Amino acid sequence: MKGVNASAPREFILLGFSDRPWLELPLFVVFLVSYVLTIFGNLAIIAVSHLDPKLHTPMYFFLTNLSLLDLCYTTSTVPQMLVNICSTRKVISYGGCVAQLFIFLALGSTECLLLAVMSLDRFVAICRPLHYSVVMHQRLCLQLAAASWISGFGNSVLQSTLTLQLPLCGRKEVDHFFCEVPALLKLSCVDTTANEAELFFISVLFLLLPLTLILVSYAFIARAVLRIQSAEGRRKAFGTCGSHLIVVSLFYGTAISMYLQPPSPNSKDRGKMVSLFYGIIAPMLNPLIYTLRNKDVKGAFKRVIVWVFLIRK
Repeated sequence: MKGVNASAPREFILLGFSDRPWLELPLFVVFLVSYVLTIFGNLAIIAVSHLDPKLHTPMYFFLTNLSLLDLCYTTSTVPQMLVNICSTRKVISYGGCVAQLFIFLALGSTECLLLAVMSLDRFVAICRPLHYSVVMHQRLCLQLAAASWISGFGNSVLQSTLTLQLPLCGRKEVDHFFCEVPALLKLSCVDTTANEAELFFISVLFLLLPLTLILVSYAFIARAVLRIQSAEGRRKAFGTCGSHLIVVSLFYGTAISMYLQPPSPNSKDRGKMVSLFYGIIAPMLNPLIYTLRNKDVKGAFKRVIVWVFLIRK
């Protein structure tokens, strides 16, 4: 560790798209608008899920966890990105980079597991409706949520430690918008094959295994929904599950593209755009997807607005 500390710079330069200055203004607008919508959208879901008793169910408990996670996820990167776009010195301190790396990785890993837990909840609700309240009791929901958060942060401790132990030999230009494992591995002046193999293995555990669980769950869900006699019942089931599947596709599709695809000549810029999508765009879209496609949430919003209006009067 002595040698590692000696080779670590006091700050990193985040290159982003600095070789394309004409992109900075459009990117600033996109980042700012996305961040504001993410903050308000996810705070609204958290508030409504807490205030409306009809949403005090396992599904909305996990959705509240997802909203809180997305709030922290974007806040760990976007404010620094906005500052750097407006600045001529696009830097981040070493401590800031370490914090950003740890938090972003921890929350990303947690989201991988939380989305799988949410699919399990939908499976029990649709395939075992009579046993739903018995199976998905409050204690189990708390345990599943806690296991997702603890596993995500545990993975981040492991990967962050392994990444930060690599000697950098004075290199400090990170070809990315923020501090992420693949970008920091490229800075090292030693062979990173073992680190890349470890990253690939962990990515399989946190991406492919949960995704497989989700796909298997939805295969059973689709079969159960097709057996529902009521057209209204089928429509409601497809509505709630469809929202979750869209979120899953957005997150896992881009994350797998980033962490499990082999590098290509165009992978440098592609990786930046992909990471922006799962790090900024997806958390912004999640509240919109869940509210626009979900009658329960839309109804809850109306009831809360009426309640607030009556309180003010």
